[in-house]
Amino acid sequence: MSFSARAARWIRLLFLMASGGSAFADVEDGEALYRAGKYDECAQLAAREITGIGGWTERWRVLKVRAEMQRGNYAEAMETVERGMRRFPASINLRLLARDVYRYNGRADAVPVLMEELDRVVQGSPQTFATPEARVALGRYFLLTKQDSRRVLDLFYDTAIKEQPGLIEAYLAIAELALAKQDFALAAETLRKAPREAAADPRYHFLLASAYSDEDQSGSEKELAEALKLNPHHVDSLLLRVDHRVDAEKYDEAATILKQVQAVNPHEPRAFAYLAVLAHLRNDAEDEAAARKSALARWTANPEVDHLIGRKLSQKYRFAEGSAYQRRALEFDRDYQPARIQLCQDLLRLGEEDEGWKLAAGIFAGDAYNVVAYNLTTLHDRIATFRTLQGDGFVVRMDPREADLYGQRVLALLSRARKTLSERYGASPPTPVIVEIFPQRREFAVRTFGLPGADGLLGVCFGRVITANSPASQGAHPSSWEAVLWHEFCHVVTLSKTRNKMPRWLSEGISVYEEERADPSWATPMSPKFRAMILGKELTPLSQLSAAFLGAKTSTHLQFAYYESELAVAFLVERAGLPALKQVLDDLGAGVPINEALPRRTGMTLKQLDERFAAFARERAQRVAPHATWDEPELPPDASASAVSAWVVKHPRSFPGLRRLAAKLIEEGKLARAREVVETLRSLYPEYVGPENPYMLLAAISRKQSDDAAERKALEELVARDGSASPALLRLLDIEETAHDWKSVVRDADRLLAVNPLIAAPYRRLAVACESLGDLDQAVGAYRAVARLDDSDPSDLHYRLARLLQKLGRRDEARREVLKSLEEAPRFLDAHRLLLELAGNAATGPPTPTPAPATAPATNPTSIKRN
Repeated sequence: MSFSARAARWIRLLFLMASGGSAFADVEDGEALYRAGKYDECAQLAAREITGIGGWTERWRVLKVRAEMQRGNYAEAMETVERGMRRFPASINLRLLARDVYRYNGRADAVPVLMEELDRVVQGSPQTFATPEARVALGRYFLLTKQDSRRVLDLFYDTAIKEQPGLIEAYLAIAELALAKQDFALAAETLRKAPREAAADPRYHFLLASAYSDEDQSGSEKELAEALKLNPHHVDSLLLRVDHRVDAEKYDEAATILKQVQAVNPHEPRAFAYLAVLAHLRNDAEDEAAARKSALARWTANPEVDHLIGRKLSQKYRFAEGSAYQRRALEFDRDYQPARIQLCQDLLRLGEEDEGWKLAAGIFAGDAYNVVAYNLTTLHDRIATFRTLQGDGFVVRMDPREADLYGQRVLALLSRARKTLSERYGASPPTPVIVEIFPQRREFAVRTFGLPGADGLLGVCFGRVITANSPASQGAHPSSWEAVLWHEFCHVVTLSKTRNKMPRWLSEGISVYEEERADPSWATPMSPKFRAMILGKELTPLSQLSAAFLGAKTSTHLQFAYYESELAVAFLVERAGLPALKQVLDDLGAGVPINEALPRRTGMTLKQLDERFAAFARERAQRVAPHATWDEPELPPDASASAVSAWVVKHPRSFPGLRRLAAKLIEEGKLARAREVVETLRSLYPEYVGPENPYMLLAAISRKQSDDAAERKALEELVARDGSASPALLRLLDIEETAHDWKSVVRDADRLLAVNPLIAAPYRRLAVACESLGDLDQAVGAYRAVARLDDSDPSDLHYRLARLLQKLGRRDEARREVLKSLEEAPRFLDAHRLLLELAGNAATGPPTPTPAPATAPATNPTSIKRN
């Protein structure tokens, strides 16, 4: 609609209202009032038209019922809808509205009869519903009767759009269906294809906000702002804002918005459901029960109430309480699909897997379009192929190949984490703790959230269930899987101690803090970006840290939320002590809100905590590279070393400038000057381990100068600061192997396997080192890992394994390995000799000895001669 057309409509409406309703009004005039949130004026206009010339169309009655329901005028809506159905007995829209009208008037028992009548209407004269508008109404009816969603989409909604491409209601109906099935991508895509005029309807923006809500909070808030600009009283949009505020732990703001909702409809059940959530979160059981009772006052068996309460509690990681509410919802309606899906996910996160997987299968069997149910059912079949490892209260599930390679190491790490962290925090984690490690990121995301996505997350803990990405899902340079599992198990400890009643920032902050305590190389260093954010205006007050996760604008901001949460924990431990932190956790478990527990146990008010934390963080940031400047060279990308050097003369402490100069000098082969620049870099900012860090630059210079000792020193400094620096570890292994420093090879191979146990190089070097050191058992294990990962020279590997097993007295295993060697290379004479020896035939003489070589070529450690 053009601006002039809209202006003309509003002028006509103003004239209509001023004239007492005597002028003629289009239904579009009433719908404009409805979209603007002028529900009382809309209902009054509709009433006038129904008794006048507009009484011939059902649309005025539909509009009047909708306006009355929005205001909570349920009795008036009942009168309107019943008169309308008598006047228009074949109206689908009126009868669809009548379902909720009856329910909120205490007549839910009449709904089955109503639906039977509607079925007779539809079946009796289907030809009357051939218009595009009627197809949309029919689609909504068939969805209510649990017909196949995809057929409804194809036969009704898509067909309606083909017949009338400008039919906005069809696009909105598709988006509603997609959101109900948790197909957020389809919902957003459909709305983006809708006619431009759809943007004048607040429902359009609300549905788009709902589609964005999980993955793009800022985009969601932007759409909500548009919806509320069009209609400040749009209840659905206001409630979605409440939802976001609860997620961000901005409970006072949520309560304020709920008052706005209740000003529109004082009986809105979802508003009372959110009030029950807020009461639960502040440990007020009496108010929680009262709010729930009010939510169910008009429709006593409304399953949405308990589902909503439970969903929000589960999002706060209170899965036991959340699942209990879903069960209550299903007592009202055992087929209520949102509650079934949420209960399924709650059960899987609680470790109640048999019931959870069974429920997922049942949902999918009845609704093949449900995206979450499909994803979970598919994943269940995949997990069935995993290997299960058990020990010390853990059940670990992994891809069989990965379980063979590092499964026992996973169990050992988790056992050490249990002992260390349980003792430190005085907690008794549940048993068993279930740990599932996925080689594909999509599988991890589906197990964790039911849907693909979860970019940037390496692991998630729900309490007694941990899900994690394996190194296989992380590309060429994965993060330390040991650090990830240590972090996630720390969540098990703290969530157990608080009974899942802790804010996200504190849970994440403690886990990151404990990573550094376990291994300094796991620590997250203060990057230049984080330093700038702290010294700028982007540090979040300690009392509002959970909002930093929800409101993260970019992946960098999300990473910064983790970093500043760890800083907050370090601040609390330094200023108040670990015992005080543990008391805060105990208070949270008892239901004390975080912003009450912190002042109680630290002796500081919230204002003091915020101020002193900000000062603490700034002091930490100021200690990092205090003499460096951060000017960026304003030079073309291909500027020569001499050009960059000239710029650096004027900015001698510019860290970005010195990095660029060092890289350019190395590129041009001016290594002596490059070393001087890199040494300056290191002295300015020794903590920096990001791209083009001084340690990697020094190592590169030293390698070009064939100075192994200097290169090794630089690389050792780097891996001491960055435990995930796998390229540095690989190069260190090369240098150490050449130097016959077998103990260092063992140490650094172990470090590399803590990052990536799925590559052959560390196992190959570990095998040679252990063989040289006489640790034959570990050498056997390492060679077997090489055999699983590298098939470039299998006969050699099996022969070497056979020799080691023979030395260990494991003759049967040795015989099997030598046979595998001969299967790959039938004319391998040394293998034939070894087989004869193992068979007890000494006539051929002793086999050729095969000592461990000083260096190990990539595929043939002993350069065994074959014929």
